[in-house]
Formats: sequence, structure tokens, C-alpha cells
Amino acid sequence: MSLPRPLPLGNSSFSRIKVAGQIYVDKTRLIFDLASKKENFLLTRPRRFGKSLLISTFESLFKFGLRDFRGLEIEKLWKDEGEFKVVRLDFLEVKNFQSAEDFSAKLDSFLYRRFREFGFVFEPNSDQTVVGQFSEWFGLQPNNSFVILVDEYDSPLTSCLNDHKLFDHVVNRLVQFYSALRSNNEKIRFLFVTGIVNFGKACLFEADNFLLDISLNSRYGTLLGFTPEEIRDYFGAYLDNAAELHGLSSEQLLQELIQYYGGFCFDNSTSTQVLAPWSVLRFLSAPENGFLDYWFESGGKPQALSEHFRSEKLTDPCQFDKEKLVPLAELKDLSNAERLSDVALLTQAGYLTLNKIVGSTAYVGYPNVEVEKAMALLYTGQLLSSKTVEQVGAENLAYRLATENPESIVHLLNCLFRSIDYQKYPVKDEYSLRAFVQVFFAGAGLEARAEVHNHLGRSDLEVKAGSRYWVMEFKCAERAENVSRKLEEAVSQLNEKNYGLQRRDEEIIRLALVFSLEKREFVKWKSLEDFEKTC
Repeated sequence: MSLPRPLPLGNSSFSRIKVAGQIYVDKTRLIFDLASKKENFLLTRPRRFGKSLLISTFESLFKFGLRDFRGLEIEKLWKDEGEFKVVRLDFLEVKNFQSAEDFSAKLDSFLYRRFREFGFVFEPNSDQTVVGQFSEWFGLQPNNSFVILVDEYDSPLTSCLNDHKLFDHVVNRLVQFYSALRSNNEKIRFLFVTGIVNFGKACLFEADNFLLDISLNSRYGTLLGFTPEEIRDYFGAYLDNAAELHGLSSEQLLQELIQYYGGFCFDNSTSTQVLAPWSVLRFLSAPENGFLDYWFESGGKPQALSEHFRSEKLTDPCQFDKEKLVPLAELKDLSNAERLSDVALLTQAGYLTLNKIVGSTAYVGYPNVEVEKAMALLYTGQLLSSKTVEQVGAENLAYRLATENPESIVHLLNCLFRSIDYQKYPVKDEYSLRAFVQVFFAGAGLEARAEVHNHLGRSDLEVKAGSRYWVMEFKCAERAENVSRKLEEAVSQLNEKNYGLQRRDEEIIRLALVFSLEKREFVKWKSLEDFEKTC
């Protein structure tokens, strides 16, 4: 099957995409809506969501007019023929520093290099700082003459989340620069700022009215990321090719893409969702490799999370699959490094997404299978004190669930539970026991569901692995003499409630397991098709 224009894989330059004839998903009506205003904007999105491409598109528009926009919606809309000095500031260039002095020196050098081509000259013998001299010079420029495009504005801040004193210094230095822009706002035709974490307009930009935060504005909910309609319209041939390889219809494959890579909502009305563009493009470029964890492996674990969770715990693993609540205000302001909300940070980083907003509270959950697995891996690392499942002898968990017998699976589970840090994460009851097993299974890329309902009740945990469907009922025993009775209770529940029997197309394995709170392992189990087993 012949394929259409090349995919824009790894290309964040709008001009290069157009020159190379690569596919560009036309977002220019929304881009026009923004660029036509004399306004300053802030937009936060997770990593690998196309922020740099958006900045590059604005850069091309204000530098070269419609040169690169032939055939796009904006071609008939854009009338601004002004000439602008376009400054692009990528703060990834100043995210690596060791001290306050090191950051200050790198920031001063960075700003000087970016503005000197437009006439800014730094006088080292002056009593004024670089920013002070810049502010004076900038104030002498013609009105509406500058377009300033800021990418990854938060990178220096997320680099020092664990060092509160250094964090405050970085904030103060950045405030000085943005204050210079704010005091000379009439010189700016257009200012657009992107990042991952929203540290709050009042914190960094010193005024709520300097930047218009469109991060959760429903009008721009689909500005970045792909909608299902855009995948059909722009990637139809790639979709057809992938569908044929997987033995599915194109619509079935699209639904699989949505399940694995979609579900992201950046819309305060929660009416729109998008798919992660990097994961979709990587999948379509090599569909024979299957649904891999492209976003997480290539940048879905940003510095903000790495730094924060190096010293702080994630939310309780027992809450792994539960919908979480966060004040809406915290999604718009994480300015206090000493009291960061882990749920708000995870939401801004893309691990959680909006499900609904009720009043001033946001309800958030995992957007898709890829992210749920990534989150489970973070939890697994915490439960196992940063060890991997391979290091504790429980490798290939998904494959072994699909191929090996119940006795082998119980052995694997015991390898995992013997390695848990019980000081931090004790198994207290059936609820925590089930949650930890669910985390381990989800981290292996399996769809593990707790409390699956049928007409007679709800099972503890059900998981599909290959052509098998496992149904597990857990019991905890405080004393050895209770073990046999607890096993009988679990077996009785499986039998009387018919858990899992609604699945008719898979090999069903129903397993009753008893966990000893004293020995911290499974001590007795029974498959309903086998005899009772003692570990």
C-alpha cells in the first residue's frame, strides 16, 4: 500500500515541515485567533505535545508572513503585514546550573545573546545589571515592534524544586526579566509563553493581568494534540495500513489508538479530548511494533516529576485506580515549592487529566493505558524501594500470566511482596493487598480492574493476559489458624457470585488467595479447577 506525505516525526520546525512536504495538521484557525490579538498568553501542556512546533509556527508567521502557510486556513484570514523583531527564548538552554551565581550568569548571557542581534548592547562597567540595562534599552524601542516567544519557561524552576532557597532565587531573577517586559508592554506586539508546570502568573509575572492563561480555556482545548477527526483526515492512509497489519478495521484501530494514547483533556468544560501526538506518530511510523510506551520513554517523565518524587511520596498506592480530586486553583498555580500538590503536578505533567469540574474542584484520572502503565511503574518503584520487578525475581509478569500455571503466578507475587518496603507501605488489609497487586499488574502493561461488577456482586481483581482471563479473590489472615477458613470464604465467593463467568471467549482462571499479615506473603491458594495448595 502506497503511503502519503511523510510523517513529521521528531520535527518541531514549522518551516522545515512545510519544505519537506511532511503532514501538518492544520491548527491555523486557532493560531490566527491568538496571533491576531495584541495580547500576552500563557499555555501549559505536558512534554511532547507540540509546544515547540506551536512556537515555531508563530515565529514563521511573524517573521515571514504567509510564506509557509499556503493552503492553510490562515491564508485567507491573516492581514497583518507589519514587520516585527521576533525573539525566541528557549529556557531549556538555562536549566542546568549548580548554584544561584551559576544560574544568574547563564541567564544574563542567554538574554544578552538573544537580544543583541536587535541592537541591545551590554555595558559591563555599568552599575546596572544586564536586566536593568535591557529594560532601559527595550523602553526606547518602537511600540508594537517585538514578538517574544518563550518556550519551556518553567525549565529552570523544575530543575531546582528540591532546593527551596535556590528555587526562590531563580524565581526572583526571572521576575526581574518579566517585570522589564511588563513595564514596557507597549513595545510588544505579541507575547506567547509555554511550559509544563503552571507556577502561577502572580508568582512569576507579578500581575494577574499581564498574561492571559489559556491552558484550560475550552476554545483552545484542541490547539495541541490530535483529535480523532484529525487522525482520520490527515493520517487516513497510515491508519488503513496499520489496521491491515493488526487485522482490524480502520475505525477499530482508531479506537485502540484512543484507548492507548488518547483521553487527554485540556478543556475546562471537559467537552473535548485529544491524543498524544508523539505516541500517535511513533505508532503510525512502525505499527508492526505494536502499542509501545512512546510518550513515557521519550519524555513523559519530565524533570518536574523526577525532582519532586525523589524526595516526596506519590499519593497512597491504595488510591492507584481511584478518581482524584484537586482544587481547580492548584492547577493554575503551583508557586509554593514547599507545598507542591502531587495531584496537581501529576495533572500538569500529563499523568492525570480532567474528567469533570464541579464548582471549584477538578476530578482527575488517568487518560489512557500508556499513562496508567507509566503511573503504575512509578508506584512500583516506590513500593519496591526503586528496584525493578526483574531485580526481585518477577520478570516477564505479563507473559507469565498468559502462559504459566497458578502456582508459578503465586510464586511471582510472593517475590514482589517480600520486596516491598513495609515500613512505608504495609499491607494492612484486603484493600491494600488488592491495590498493590493491581499496581504490579498495571505496571506490566496489563489492564487490571478492581471491583468488577456483575449482577451478584463485585470481584476483587480481574486481569486479561493474552487469551487468558484471571479472576482473583483475596483474603488476609492475621493468624495461622484462620488461613483455611479464609480460603474457604474466598472460594465460596467465587462460586456463589460467578465472578468472571461472563467472559466466554477466553480461558478463565479463577483463583482464591490467602495472604498472611504475619509472614507478609501468600500462604495458601486454590484454583477452582484444582486442589487446594499451600505455599
